[in-house]
Amino acid sequence: MTDPLVGRLVDGRYEVVSRLARGGMATVYLAVDRRLDREVALKVMHPHLAEGAGGLDFVARFRREARTAARLAHPGLVAVFDQGVDGETSYLTMEYIDGVNLRRRITDLGALPLGEALSVAEKVLDALSTAHRAGLVHRDIKPENVLIALDGRVKLADFGLARAVTEVTSTTTGTVLGTVAYLAPELVSRGESDARTDVYACGVLLYEMITGSQPFTGTTPIHVAFQHVNNDVPAPSDAVPWLPVEIDDLVRAMAARDRDERVPDAGAALALLRRTRAGLDDETLARRADVAGAPEADVPSATDPDSPDSPDDQDSPDDQETTRFQTHAGATVALPIGLGLPAAGEVVPLDPAAPHRRRRTAVLVTVIVLVLAALGFGGWWFGAGPGSPTRVPAIAGATQDAAAAALQTAHLKATFTEAFDATQPKGLVVSTDPGVGTQLSREATVTVVISKGPDWVPIPASLVGMTSEDAQAALTAAGLAPSIGGHRFDDTAKAGTVLGATLPDGTAADPASAKATRGTAVTLQISDGPAPVVIATITGMTADAATALLAKDALTLTTTEAYSDTVAAGDIISQDQPPGTTMHRGDAVSAVVSKGPEPVDVPTVPYGATLDDATKLLEGAGFKVKVEKASPYLRLNRVIGQNPSSGQAPKGSTITITIT
Repeated sequence: MTDPLVGRLVDGRYEVVSRLARGGMATVYLAVDRRLDREVALKVMHPHLAEGAGGLDFVARFRREARTAARLAHPGLVAVFDQGVDGETSYLTMEYIDGVNLRRRITDLGALPLGEALSVAEKVLDALSTAHRAGLVHRDIKPENVLIALDGRVKLADFGLARAVTEVTSTTTGTVLGTVAYLAPELVSRGESDARTDVYACGVLLYEMITGSQPFTGTTPIHVAFQHVNNDVPAPSDAVPWLPVEIDDLVRAMAARDRDERVPDAGAALALLRRTRAGLDDETLARRADVAGAPEADVPSATDPDSPDSPDDQDSPDDQETTRFQTHAGATVALPIGLGLPAAGEVVPLDPAAPHRRRRTAVLVTVIVLVLAALGFGGWWFGAGPGSPTRVPAIAGATQDAAAAALQTAHLKATFTEAFDATQPKGLVVSTDPGVGTQLSREATVTVVISKGPDWVPIPASLVGMTSEDAQAALTAAGLAPSIGGHRFDDTAKAGTVLGATLPDGTAADPASAKATRGTAVTLQISDGPAPVVIATITGMTADAATALLAKDALTLTTTEAYSDTVAAGDIISQDQPPGTTMHRGDAVSAVVSKGPEPVDVPTVPYGATLDDATKLLEGAGFKVKVEKASPYLRLNRVIGQNPSSGQAPKGSTITITIT
């Protein structure tokens, strides 16, 4: 099908290349960020969902995903780069992961090898522990939200349902969104959730990866939810007999029905999983449950308004009281909080027989009618009339007028205040106090925070070249948050000086081309100075050869000269820095270059001296002697000539004498 957004340029920056997936709440596209020249996943909310008062919930959830993900940084979490509005197009830009989700992986294999299942669970828990440490609960752990890249990286996605622990630990009423196959008992029965709720879902996820099926199935979401509340997750070895008891213990610890008996958070679950895997042999880790293929899900569940695996053109529920079903095991279901599910074994009469009643007197009938009328009036007054409570609606992202209208509809009064906010455009609602869903009496006052837009602050100039201490002080004074992103060697920058400064989206922190909001993190790259190098042996080399060798490590050669009887002129006699010494690029190595033997005076052999006397005289002066005969017929051995006969010559050179 032709998608009108393909080929468009969103917000003047993101060129849409192709459609990747479509869900009930948003469509995900592959796009190219022209500014940074990189591929991104562009998540665009369906425009019709923002219409009307009910659309505020969808807009709030969509934007909350960007704010939540921006608080977290971990290689196992899908990064959200940007969020914005282009006309009627609300979008997020996220890290593009080229691969498949865990649902597809389980479908293809039926069940994962034990070692692979533990590895995937380890990476999910490692990423999830970052959210738990930040006080966030994901609340929608499922195979569809676990992405597996082609290079094997595992990424946890979709923080659209995430909440701060302080927002979700108390019991509330209304509805709870989540995937029914992975909902913890306390979330179903009481609407309470904390880090242990995510651990439960991870335990169910591990069970499914190992066995190829979910622990609880049924014909309706209520049926499955009933089993989560009343039954313990079965041991994986019940379905796969060869599994060791350590795996059963691990799943039981993560998916315990009583959350007080459950592993407290993802970090603790991660440590337990690693200990368990360390005790298993390679043969066991390589085994896989004998499953023919991924079974079709038994559980109809409500369509996730944001599930990437939802069918195209699937509409989301009109409201949270309506449940629409499809045969999709990974979809999200909206269930009433505090279902009041009966305990296992409890008998619930379906059609109790009406007891036999005797005739009543007219007086008794009249009394009953009056009592019932009074009760009915009281029920109306406190249930739907002026005495009934109301709840704070979700109005984040709405205009001030729309927020006032929504609160008026909810029989609440509004008082407005302004605050800077980097995620909501100027003039839109940031938050409310009390928060969304809080039960209040009618005509109570709700404080609404309206965005003043981003709190822009100037980026200090000339960060590059400053010392690390000066740069951090300048950023702090400007209202920004400096951090050290790493060190590297540099041939020209002194150790401790700034080589580069970047903003969270990777752009340079340059006041001429970028801007930042107060509190934005600025990452500094710091120089460690020139890189260290180890000095090689240059003794015995010519000066030119030594210069060329040292130049490969950006070293220079400085020389002095000295006479040497043993080293040829031009060769290096010695080096000041011994071989193996550590220096730094740009340093100078000192060496002594030979000028050859030192010249000495040539003694003059007297004419007529004997050969022995001449030899002793010349050799005593440090010369070698070469003898030539003037005539082969004479045997006098007397000196009649010498070459050279005077002056200076290099010590050790040869003097030729002629004899008769």
